[in-house]
Amino acid sequence: MEYYRELSNDIRFIEGLTACINCGTCTAGCPAAAMSDYDPRMIMDAVQHKDEKELCALLKSDTIWLCGECLSCKTRCPRGNTPGYIIQALRALSIETGFFAESGQGQKQLAIKRTVGDHILKYGYCVYVDEVDTGMYPEQGPVWDWIIKNKEKILERLGTSYQKEQSGTLRKTSAESLNDLKRIFEETGAIKRFGIIEEYSAGVARRLNLDFSADRDGYFYYQYNENHKE
Repeated sequence: MEYYRELSNDIRFIEGLTACINCGTCTAGCPAAAMSDYDPRMIMDAVQHKDEKELCALLKSDTIWLCGECLSCKTRCPRGNTPGYIIQALRALSIETGFFAESGQGQKQLAIKRTVGDHILKYGYCVYVDEVDTGMYPEQGPVWDWIIKNKEKILERLGTSYQKEQSGTLRKTSAESLNDLKRIFEETGAIKRFGIIEEYSAGVARRLNLDFSADRDGYFYYQYNENHKE
């Protein structure tokens, strides 16, 4: 596979790279760069080299998964570049090639897929109250334990439309709307990428000798809780 050619066919790459002069303005204003080794200027530099080995190494690295996609880079670039769009294109290609499984940060895509991705298709929401496992979010504190235990009464008092087929917050998404969402995911290639994430993640789980199923298994919790301590 020719990585640069694949990237250059991605509309995000086309819109994100105009005429980078390597000035470093994107890095200076990047929140992720302030908190980690992420450097959007170096990403733009590497991409413009068009070196296949360099691109391959980038697709297998943690680096492309450190961006928060806030797009501060877009608003600050004096030449109209958007490193965040380039990152999106790199991430998509990393998943399509299976290279995401070569990095610790990339492997965490399974946890995101099985929470945010699957929840959108199941409920129509990125985060849904029925799926909030307070054991996974200890920072929420005991208040959330109480909310989950008493959610029906609390959500009714708050005026939500929880589990109701009507307009309003937390309403039950219709089967028609869920089918539309699934078709969108299919047309954009998201369903295919979900399958790739599961396939390559299973291979990593086997190497680590961890339980791997279709739910929150040993491998899922490893990626969610453990694969950051290094």
